[in-house]
Amino acid sequence: MPSPTATESVSIRDLATNCRAAAREIATLSTDRKNRALRRMADALIDRTDAIVAANETDVEGARADGLSDAMIDRLILTPERIEKMADALRDVAGFPDPIGEMSGTTKRPSGIEVAKMRIPLGVIAMIYESRPNVTSDAAGLCFKAGNAVFLRGGSEAIHSNRAVAHALHEALESEDLPPAAVTLVPTIDRDAVREMLTLNEHLDLVIPRGGESLIRFVDETSRIPVIKHYKGVCHLYVDEAADFDIAEDLLMDGKTSRPSVCNALETMLVHEDVAESFLPRAMERLSAAGVEVRGCSRTREILPDVPAATDDDYAAEYLDLVLAVRVISNTEDAMGHIAHFGSNHTEVIVTNDLPTARRFVRTVDASVVLVNASSRFSDGGELGLGAEIGISTTKLHAYGPMGLEALTTEKFVVYGQGETRH
Repeated sequence: MPSPTATESVSIRDLATNCRAAAREIATLSTDRKNRALRRMADALIDRTDAIVAANETDVEGARADGLSDAMIDRLILTPERIEKMADALRDVAGFPDPIGEMSGTTKRPSGIEVAKMRIPLGVIAMIYESRPNVTSDAAGLCFKAGNAVFLRGGSEAIHSNRAVAHALHEALESEDLPPAAVTLVPTIDRDAVREMLTLNEHLDLVIPRGGESLIRFVDETSRIPVIKHYKGVCHLYVDEAADFDIAEDLLMDGKTSRPSVCNALETMLVHEDVAESFLPRAMERLSAAGVEVRGCSRTREILPDVPAATDDDYAAEYLDLVLAVRVISNTEDAMGHIAHFGSNHTEVIVTNDLPTARRFVRTVDASVVLVNASSRFSDGGELGLGAEIGISTTKLHAYGPMGLEALTTEKFVVYGQGETRH
């Protein structure tokens, strides 16, 4: 069988048909065979590191020439260290329990039948993503372990990187006598290919877009296939009146500066009015030293007069950069109200030593991940114990938050009887 990325003359529909056929084979693989293939995929990435890095350099040069933002370029870059992490993620997935075939909820009905549920693959998962060539291997690994095939369409800015990564994965699959079409990379960067993909509901079971808000809205508005949405990550840190200032500073700096281009980075800090005068100057000192531009409300500017004014657009923004909006609020209810208005259902953090306040925040705030006295950067599938995540859902059907193996499966009813009939 030719590689699914070998030629652009193959139609999108034909690629999807082949991917669907591969999905049927992958769905029946034993756990041992899946794990062996995943480890072979990891080894293939390491073996082809030089080729992947070379392909990536071509993409990065093109991205810089096209004027892509620093945030996009940071997501695009592959180094040997990042490739090693991609391989480690595949090995981690191989080590996780296989959800496929799990039986649950067995009950005996009055009719005599026994009813249970069995966990099964979804089928073919379509991924549409920008930059982030690591998604090619992360998505392939997670979908494969969950018994699914994956249909990948990366952005034009990462086409050489994605092809190099996919080539390594195909070599691994072929060495295990498995169909490379189980990891199908759409070879064209034509936007019309995305439109056609989104009509193939007879071949593709779920679409997961990863990228900017405009991409996700386009997919959601165009698709005839169910879509997992994650428009943006407007993540807040709320410093309560009962906060430990040292902890609050550390969480602020980690959440804002450790990697500002990712979706779990902090974009807004809310500070209780009773501690604002004490906390804001010391926080500002560290933020300024790290090169963070702060924009604040009128009450913030009374304490930090050199800070420019923040607008509602600032509070709604996903900066993905060293920029932070700050607001002084009156109480926890006001903080939660601000989050309800400007948040994106992604990740919210409270810093407090008051347990009732923490519990109220956790119960009330509508976000896929809520943290108490811990960094927003933990809002990640690997950090939460899922292994490599395929994405983060900020809508509630069928998943909410980082999506690991189980989110790529569904359940079917299985009924055992001894000749029972319904009267």
